[in-house]
Amino acid sequence: MFGRGVGLMFRKQLAHGAGMWINPCSGIHMMFMNFPIDAVFLDGAERVKKVYRKLPAWYGVVWWEIGAHSVLELPAGSTWGIDLQKGDQVRIG
Repeated sequence: MFGRGVGLMFRKQLAHGAGMWINPCSGIHMMFMNFPIDAVFLDGAERVKKVYRKLPAWYGVVWWEIGAHSVLELPAGSTWGIDLQKGDQVRIG
């Protein structure tokens, strides 16, 4: 619960190639975040529901992504070179 509730808040940065998978999760906020992130919301079968690129620190919010079961929080810009589309399968592990 602590990791899910706190997420990446209060950290100074997120290393390139690193990320956090929050499961279960259908919405996030960027309060107390010191850097922007890319957020990839996934359904229960780990298929892409929605991609948010470069959510700004402190005031970026995704209140509720309908149908999302989890979210990948990645360094800002991580998804730019990837053509992620709704329904794409993601493998975590």
